[in-house]
Amino acid sequence: MLSVAHQVFLAVAANLSFSKAAQVLFITQPAVSKHIKLLEDQYKVPLFERKGASILLTEAGTMLYNHLLKAREIQRSIEYDLSTLTNVSNAAGHLRLGASTTIALYILPSILSDFQREFENVDIQLVNRNSEYILNALLNHEVDLGIIEVENKLTTVSYEKFISDEVIPVCSSKSPLAGRQLTLKQLTQTPIALRERGSGTLNALTKALSENHIKTSELSVKIRLGGTEALKNFLLADQCLGFMPRPSIIRQLAEGDLVEVPVEGLNIKRDFFFIRRKGTEEHGLTGNFIQFATRSVKI
Repeated sequence: MLSVAHQVFLAVAANLSFSKAAQVLFITQPAVSKHIKLLEDQYKVPLFERKGASILLTEAGTMLYNHLLKAREIQRSIEYDLSTLTNVSNAAGHLRLGASTTIALYILPSILSDFQREFENVDIQLVNRNSEYILNALLNHEVDLGIIEVENKLTTVSYEKFISDEVIPVCSSKSPLAGRQLTLKQLTQTPIALRERGSGTLNALTKALSENHIKTSELSVKIRLGGTEALKNFLLADQCLGFMPRPSIIRQLAEGDLVEVPVEGLNIKRDFFFIRRKGTEEHGLTGNFIQFATRSVKI
């Protein structure tokens, strides 16, 4: 089992900050410093190089960090495997899950609720950010399992198909665009609100436009907004066009607050994948959640 000092070291190494590690671990900064000194005395090497207000891992610190990441994976596997030895419903462990906005806000809540009712001893931490952020969080060992839209597959990541959805052009029912159908040429002349860089929704739109020989730079972009809810609320208040994942606006479409504006020849489909670091595919808890979510999904 990892010692408390090792867990503190992992937090400091991940954040490259004693103060941030203290906040994450809910302990004081002097306590963090004490644990790091204990390890440096134990291994007889400096683990961090201090440069003013910032710190960096030394060569020894990097080596220890990489070993402890592997040890933590083994520890979690042991905990899960032993807890499910007699009955899978006794599964215990901690699942750090990261998901892009559409999945986190509109697909996962009911799945997570059902999962925790069935597996009461599993603690779940959910990170909700755009796809680019979640991929980096996975590679940095900040999450164990991600669910994102995928454009380019990395050799260091394993991918498993989850669901597909559709991104559609919409506007407020009060907009002059309501009830119209646009050509691709008209689209480039229409005021548009877009998501931020790194968004899977924006990536899906960019790909669909590219297939029609249009660049996003050719669009008349009025504003860029971070997050699905921010874009939705802006479109409800404004008269421009925006591209939204269908699951995120089901109620607004049904109640007529937002209306779909078809664009001739533009169909935006995207796939969501479970992503795990290569070599962690046998981790029972992430595999258990993937199976459960795949069976439970309703879209």
